[in-house]
Amino acid sequence: MRKLLNTLYVTSEDAYLALKGETADVLFDDGTSKQIPLHTLESIVSFSYKGASPAFMGKCAENGIALSFFTPTGRYLASVGSNVNGNVLLRRAQFRIADDETVALSFAKSFIAGKLYNAKYVLLRCLRDHPLQVDCEKLQSAADVIQNYLSALKDAESAEVLRGIEGNAAAEYFGVFNELILQNKTDFYFEGRSRRPPLDNVNALLSFAYSLLSGDCVSALQSVGLDPYVGFLHTDRPGRRFLALDLMEEFRTVFADRFVLTLINNRVLNASDFEKRENGAVLLKDQGRKKFLSEWQKKKREELCHPFLNEKIPWGLAPYIQALLLARCIRGDLDAYPPFFWK
Repeated sequence: MRKLLNTLYVTSEDAYLALKGETADVLFDDGTSKQIPLHTLESIVSFSYKGASPAFMGKCAENGIALSFFTPTGRYLASVGSNVNGNVLLRRAQFRIADDETVALSFAKSFIAGKLYNAKYVLLRCLRDHPLQVDCEKLQSAADVIQNYLSALKDAESAEVLRGIEGNAAAEYFGVFNELILQNKTDFYFEGRSRRPPLDNVNALLSFAYSLLSGDCVSALQSVGLDPYVGFLHTDRPGRRFLALDLMEEFRTVFADRFVLTLINNRVLNASDFEKRENGAVLLKDQGRKKFLSEWQKKKREELCHPFLNEKIPWGLAPYIQALLLARCIRGDLDAYPPFFWK
């Protein structure tokens, strides 16, 4: 259980939310409890199976406290007691930004700045930790080129130019991605990104990780009242959750890619965990997905120091914190959106 930016995050699966006077009474299976004064909260995000009492939900509605429920794995369930008018105003502000190319571009630059900075850092981190196992010159060169693209972001005058910079930087990053694979290169060798469908074991893992990460970002945006379908970088298209795709750009390399590399380099998965279809698609088998999902949940419980808040949080909460910062920026509470810069 953590309180960050006036939001209470209930991460224990056995927690039950009850009302005790003017406080949130968080009850646990072991008989312990914690109380949080409701007047200090703007929203509550619960990842517990047990839910909350009707009296507590009613109090949240009365006080205008947004209360959102998720499964322990992060799938969005429902919101109650939310400040509906606040969400309407927030979404209208979001839609106005999306329709204003200049303002939308400033947000898009922040998302891509986070992505490029983190991609560069992933390469330099591998270079630092495994200098005898990788091509140091190749990794350093790629990191330098990505830094040049990062510096060029500020001069991008349109979303099209920005997407071009992002695409070139991604090509540079994936051009050396195989260097980051340190074990079992017979079964896990990366020649290039293939998406629909993934054509090798590494791409199958990346695609699955990105799918899960996208779902987490959708849930994070829903928890703060933003529309995950209306983005600032990607072009609107029915059925595509573009703001979630915008938000996840910052986390692709430092969360999804590093997670996949850990599975491979620690030999958690092997060739027997994959199957190849007649159309060439490579997918995880059931046992492979179970291993993947088990490790994914463990990863989300690992802690890091959030670069903007300077507080320790589980990795699984990082998209929720960024969504909250994004909402505050859209409302005008922050001058600019602070990207997630991994350190």
